[in-house]
Amino acid sequence: MPATKPTYVVGHKNPDTDAIASAVGYAWLLRERDGEETEAARAGPINPQTDWVLNKLGLKAPRLLTDASPQFESVTRRLDSTTPDTPLSEAWAITSRTDGVAPVIHEDGTPYGLITGWSLFHYFSRAIGDPASGRTAASIEDILAVPCREACDTNVAHFRGTDRIKGAINQLLHDARSDFWIVVDEEGRYVGMCRQRDLVNPPRLKLVLVDHNEATQSVESLEEADLIEVLDHHRLGNPSTRIPIRFTVDVVGSTSTLVSERIEVAGLSAPPAIAGLLLAGLVSDTLMLRSPTTTPRDEAAVKRLSRWAFAANGPLAGEDFESFSRGLLEAGAGLSARSAEDIVQSDLKFYQSGNMRFAIAQAEVTDLVQLGDHAQELSDELSAMCRREGLSFAILMVTDIVRGSSRLLTAGNPDLPKGLPFPTLDDGIRQARGVVSRKKQLLPLVLGLVEGE
Repeated sequence: MPATKPTYVVGHKNPDTDAIASAVGYAWLLRERDGEETEAARAGPINPQTDWVLNKLGLKAPRLLTDASPQFESVTRRLDSTTPDTPLSEAWAITSRTDGVAPVIHEDGTPYGLITGWSLFHYFSRAIGDPASGRTAASIEDILAVPCREACDTNVAHFRGTDRIKGAINQLLHDARSDFWIVVDEEGRYVGMCRQRDLVNPPRLKLVLVDHNEATQSVESLEEADLIEVLDHHRLGNPSTRIPIRFTVDVVGSTSTLVSERIEVAGLSAPPAIAGLLLAGLVSDTLMLRSPTTTPRDEAAVKRLSRWAFAANGPLAGEDFESFSRGLLEAGAGLSARSAEDIVQSDLKFYQSGNMRFAIAQAEVTDLVQLGDHAQELSDELSAMCRREGLSFAILMVTDIVRGSSRLLTAGNPDLPKGLPFPTLDDGIRQARGVVSRKKQLLPLVLGLVEGE
C-alpha cells in the first residue's frame, strides 16, 4: 500500500489569519517536539490579510484540504507496466509479480488498458478456438509472441487520484468485469492501480483541528477522518469521535496564543517567520489587543512572539509590534477593491442552533463611512446567500478597527434581528457601538434570541 499520509493540522472554512497561523505553527511544533509527520492545511481560500502576511514573511500558503473523504490516491499502487506493442510474454511475466494484472500504457504515459485473468481467458478462447471445429489451435509460443494490445481489456474504468472514493464506490462494487481500476493524474497519465478490496475500507485521514471545534465549520466529510486532537478558543460544538482524543478549548483571544504557549513549554522558540505568522494571527483576532476577547495571556504571548519574530536574521528585522500590527490590520481592511461576494465570504462562519441554521460574516474597515457606497450590494449578497445556503438568516458585521465599533446588515428572517439591542439608523443598518468581537459580543446575543424562540 502507499506510504502513510501525514497528520493534517487544519483550521475552519473561510480561514482567517489565526486559523492559518495556528495550523502552520502547531504543525511545526508537533514535528519538532514529537517527531510526528504533520502538515499544515487550510479548508478554504486565503483572505487578503493572510495573503499579505504570508508574502511579507516569505511563506507559502498551506495545502488546500476541503474534504476529508478518502481519495483514490490513498489506495493506489504504481505497478510495473508494459506497452501495447510489447509481446504478451512480457505482460505474462508482470502478472506473476503483481497478483494477476499488467497495466498496458502508451509511450506518452496514458493508459491503453489492462492484461488480467479475464482478458487473457477471452483472448485464449479466440486464439485456440473450438477443437470441434477442426481449426488448428495456436501454440503457446505463438500466443505469447503477439502484441499485448491483442489480449488487452480496454474498457477498464479510469479515475483520477484526487477523485473521492465515495463518489464511485457503488459503480465499482457492481462492476463484474474486474476488481482492478486504473488511476491517472490530472493530465490522464498513468499513476497506478487500485483494487476493489482496498476501496471498501480505505485508510482514513488523520486530522488535528485548530481554531474551531464545530463540524459545520470544518472540512467536509469530517466523519470519514480520524480526528485526533482539537486546539481552540471558541464555544463548544464538537463532533463525536471514534476514539478518545486530546481536546483543548481555552479562554484566550486567539489560537495562536495557545500554540505559542505550547512552544515555550516545550523549551523551543519558533523560527522568525513562523513566529511572525503566529503574531499576525494573535493581532488579527484581538484587533491589536483592543478586542474584549483579549486576556493577559495574549499580552504575554505578544511579548514572547515579538522576541522570536523580530530577530535580526528574520524577515521582520527592523520592524516592531506597532508597525507590523498596523500594516497587518490595514491589509485586511476596506471594501472598495473587493466584490460583495468576496467581502461576505472572506470571514464567514455558519452556526446551527436547534432547527435554525444561520451565518455571521465580519468585514473590517478603517472608517465606517466606506459602508455607505456598498450597503445595498452587500445586503443583496446576504439575501442571495440565505437562499443559496438555506439559512434562516445572515448577519454581516462591518467593524471599524480604528474606532472599535461596528454596523450590522441583516438578511433572511425579518423578525429575529428586531430583538438585537442595537438602534437602527435611517438606512436600516444597525449601529453596534463598541462591538468588535463576533465570538464574545455578537454571537452570544444572537444565540440568546434563537434559543429563546
